[in-house]
Amino acid sequence: MTTDDISGMGPLVARLSRGGQRLRQADRNRPWVLDTAVVVLVFLMFCLPDLLHAGAGDGDGPRRFRLVFTQLPLAGMLALQAGLVLPLLWRRRRPLAAFGVIAAVFVLQWSLNAVLRADIALFVALYSLALHGRLKQLPWACAAMAGAMVLVALRVSAAMSVWDALFFLLSTTTAALALGLMVRIRRAQLAGLRERAARLEVERDQRSRLAAVTERTRVAREMHDIVGHNLSVIITLADAGAYASDLAPERGKEALQLIGDTGRQALGELRRVLGVLREAADGPSAGPELSPQPGIADIDALCAKVRAAGLEVVYRTSGDVEALDSGVQLTAYRIVQEALTNTLKHAEADTRVHLAIIERDTRLTIRVQDTGPAAPPGPHEEGHGLVGMRERAALYGGTVSAGPAGGGGWSVEAVLDLTPQGGVR
Repeated sequence: MTTDDISGMGPLVARLSRGGQRLRQADRNRPWVLDTAVVVLVFLMFCLPDLLHAGAGDGDGPRRFRLVFTQLPLAGMLALQAGLVLPLLWRRRRPLAAFGVIAAVFVLQWSLNAVLRADIALFVALYSLALHGRLKQLPWACAAMAGAMVLVALRVSAAMSVWDALFFLLSTTTAALALGLMVRIRRAQLAGLRERAARLEVERDQRSRLAAVTERTRVAREMHDIVGHNLSVIITLADAGAYASDLAPERGKEALQLIGDTGRQALGELRRVLGVLREAADGPSAGPELSPQPGIADIDALCAKVRAAGLEVVYRTSGDVEALDSGVQLTAYRIVQEALTNTLKHAEADTRVHLAIIERDTRLTIRVQDTGPAAPPGPHEEGHGLVGMRERAALYGGTVSAGPAGGGGWSVEAVLDLTPQGGVR
């Protein structure tokens, strides 16, 4: 077979597959149609010839067969054929009952020393039992089949060898049983594959929704950090500039310049975040020019803005903090930014802030303590800022605690685990 022949079979296989799917759907909608068709087909192929020959008054087999077996009257033949064929109507719904009735009629027929082509119904019933019935019922059915086949072999012993008859009959029984089991296993495999495909599709949709929710949470956290901090600084600088405009115009001018710088920085960060989102939604493109994410080295500039807003910030570090992973540095920067923003919102003008970042023994400790009022960051419950800090710390197996400081004021402490997942630093 050439490659062109194989490629040409593609449309044919696709049409056959679609045709099979339509037939299976039609069978699920109207199962009685197939059951009736099987009964009609067995009647036309195996029952009708016996009826025609019985009406003609002579059989079509060898003379020795006609002499050995009993010639049934037409009414008796019709009754036995009905007992053999009609139970096939419920061979799929009640396979054991159908097999039992057909086997009983089969034994009765051969007890009368009569032979009918409709005996094929017993093998169809065995096939249906192997396909649709309970597996624990098969040993009993096989035992009944073996007994029935022995009876047939003994009845035909006058015309042929018992062992030859047994070999043929048991081979046919085995073929019917094996075919039913093979189709049953194949259907179970296909059902398992369909179930797995459906489960994978559901899991894919769940992963997509989870990724979307995670991304929305991340973007919301970034927007909160950017907008919340910079707006707090701008508002504080604006209030200070308005107060100083009459007493010290040069300080008011300086405040306006700081407001402009802070606003431009916030706008740049917003453009960076929104530009990345737009690029992810529209596909790869030239996109916006991206600036590096802030790290621990940028905390000095952050403290300078807070000092310009009127607070005194004492900042110190311990350990090789600038050699940390960029993700850890971004997390530390955002935690410090949020803690200073909360202090800026709630602290008084003469508040002092002590900021310490300590790297020691695979742990990074971030401690922000102020001397302002010991009030929680939200009016009655934790605000989004503290929740965001805890979410960021959780990415590195860390914790965040916040509460009144021992000597007055408010304290925020975050501890990040710097040990990689592999366990080697």
